[in-house]
Amino acid sequence: MNAAPKKSCNLSINAELLAQAKALGINLSQTLEAQLEKLVREARAKQWAEENREAIESQNRWIEKHGLFSDHYRFF
Repeated sequence: MNAAPKKSCNLSINAELLAQAKALGINLSQTLEAQLEKLVREARAKQWAEENREAIESQNRWIEKHGLFSDHYRFF
């Protein structure tokens, strides 16, 4: 996502928190973008897991019943 063009937006932020962040030299744009990337990645992973829940559960049931093809190579 870093190569995408930047877009200005308006935000409402707690004034005291904003002043503290600026005083500490925290780059608001970089901080927000990094956190948004993390939240989007987590939301997409959650969405994917839900969309594929039935297939994952089915595969897990199959493995419980039949095991993995590599089970006989395990040494523990």
